Amino acid sequence: MSSNDSNQRVVSGMRPTGQLHLGHYHGALKNWIQLQHEYECFFFVADWHALTTHYDDAYDIEQYSFDTVVDWMAAGVNPNAATIFLQSRVPEHAELLLLLSMITPLSWLERVPTYKDQQQKLAEKDLATYGFLGYPLLQAADILAYRAGHVPVGADQVAHVELTREVARRFNHVYGREPGFEESAAAAVRKMGKKAARLYNQLRKQYTEQGDVAALEQARALVSEQQNLSIGDRERVYGFLEGSGRIILPEPDALLTKESKVPGLDGEKMSKSYGNAIALREAPESVTEKVRTMKTDPARVRLTDPGNPDNCPVFDLHKVYSEDDVCRWAAEGCRTAGIGCLECKGPLIDSINAELAPMRERGERLESDPDLVKSVIVEGSERARDVAKETLDDVRGAIGLALR
Repeated sequence: MSSNDSNQRVVSGMRPTGQLHLGHYHGALKNWIQLQHEYECFFFVADWHALTTHYDDAYDIEQYSFDTVVDWMAAGVNPNAATIFLQSRVPEHAELLLLLSMITPLSWLERVPTYKDQQQKLAEKDLATYGFLGYPLLQAADILAYRAGHVPVGADQVAHVELTREVARRFNHVYGREPGFEESAAAAVRKMGKKAARLYNQLRKQYTEQGDVAALEQARALVSEQQNLSIGDRERVYGFLEGSGRIILPEPDALLTKESKVPGLDGEKMSKSYGNAIALREAPESVTEKVRTMKTDPARVRLTDPGNPDNCPVFDLHKVYSEDDVCRWAAEGCRTAGIGCLECKGPLIDSINAELAPMRERGERLESDPDLVKSVIVEGSERARDVAKETLDDVRGAIGLALR
C-alpha cells in the first residue's frame, strides 16, 4: 500500500467495558458513523488493551467484547461500510508490537502523559507491569499494522498518536535505508518519464533547499498520478522526496474529534464506573426515572426559588440534546422560577428516548441473533488480518526476516 493511499484509511478502537453509554455515542461513535462513509475504516474491540489494567479480572472480557460490537452496530456502525474486528483475532498486532519494541527507547514510553495519570487513578491496582508500560506501543502497532493515515482521537489522546508517528519515523530511519537507496530512488524517478522526472526533481529541490511545503504537496500529487511505478518504487520516490529512506510505515495524523463532553446524572463526566450513565439501549422507563431523579441546581429548594442553569447538570444535558429555543425556555424558566425542575426535564427525557429508540430496536434484533454478530466479528477479523499481513510482510522484509 502506498503511503499516499494511507490518507484514505482510518483506524480506531475501544476497550470492551460492557454496554456503552451516551458519552461513548457522542464522544466517538457519532464520528465513526460519519467517517465510515468517507474513509476506509477499521474499528476494533481492544480486548488485549483491557488486559493491561484488568489482567486479574479478565473473565468478563469476552462477553463485554460481544456487547461492544452489538452497541456499535445498534448505534449505526455498519459492517458493510467499515471493518469491525477483534484485536486478539489479528496476531499480527502482537508481532508488530514485538518488532517495534526492539527499536523503541524506554524513555519514550515513560514520558507518555497518561502513564503516570493512570497509575494514580488506578492506585489500587498493581500496574508495575511490562504490559501496562507498553500499552502505548501496542496502540502504535494497532495503527501501523493498517498503515492508517488518520486516527480519530480526543485531545487527551494526541500524545499517543505523536508517539506512533515517532515510532514509525524511527522504524523507517533504521530499516528504510536499503543498500543503494539513492540509486534505486533515482532509477525510479527516471521511470516516470522525462517531463515528470524533471518536474519532480525541481519540486524536490524547492522543498529540500527552501522548505517549500507547497512544492512537497505538489510533488506527492505528481507521484500519486504515476501509473508505471511499482509500490516499492513509489515508496522510494516518496522517501527520496522527503530526504528519508523508503517509507515502510507511514506516519498517521490525529483526526481531532469535536469535544462532546456528556455530563452524567450527577454532573460529573458520564462514566460507567461512576454509576452516573445512561446506556445506549437503556429502557425508556429507566431513562425517564434516571432523568427525573437527576440532581439540579441546589439553590432551588422550593418551586418558587429562582435557580442558575449554569449550576445544573440537567441544563448541561439540554445543551447536548435540545434545540436553541428549548434551551432558552429552560434557562429563562429556571432563572425566573417560571417552571419547575420536573417540567424542565420533560423535553430532555423525550429527546433522549427518541434518540435511543432505533438503537434499542436494532440491539434487540442483534441480541436475538448472536450468530450474526459473531459472523461480523469473524469476517471482519479475517479482512483486517489480510491487510495486517501485507504490512508485516513488508516489515519483515525491511528488517531481514522475510525468509520463512
